[in-house]
Amino acid sequence: MSELRDLYQEVILDHYKRPRNFGPLEGADHKAEGHNPLCGDRVTIYLVIEGDVIRNISFQGAGCAISTASASLMTEMLKGKTLAEVEMLFGEFHAMLTGDPSQPADPVQGKLAVFSGVREFPARVKCATLSWHTLQAALKEQKEPISTE
Repeated sequence: MSELRDLYQEVILDHYKRPRNFGPLEGADHKAEGHNPLCGDRVTIYLVIEGDVIRNISFQGAGCAISTASASLMTEMLKGKTLAEVEMLFGEFHAMLTGDPSQPADPVQGKLAVFSGVREFPARVKCATLSWHTLQAALKEQKEPISTE
């Protein structure tokens, strides 16, 4: 179990130090800003949506390792996904972090499983979910920034 935890920490640190899809997205047709006042994380999510598919996604902002890695991995996972697939992944991810029994117990897809240990630290759940909640705001074209508080 220790080896798996070490691997998960390695993936999180890699995405924190070298975030993927980082920076403003030219031609974005959806955008939202989010803030976690507890630890100061800030994120902006940019999307290009064609029909019901996310064609491109990026983020920018500053935050802790969990917040930045979560945004980075989220952008990797969601490119090319339908909006229905995005909703399903959000539900699975949120359920994994919060232990929400109303959500399916299926394991989270792919690399997002690296955040499974976050549930042991409730204060960090908001760090991991900030980009996901900001994504939801972008999809709803919400203009006011979202907050995890």
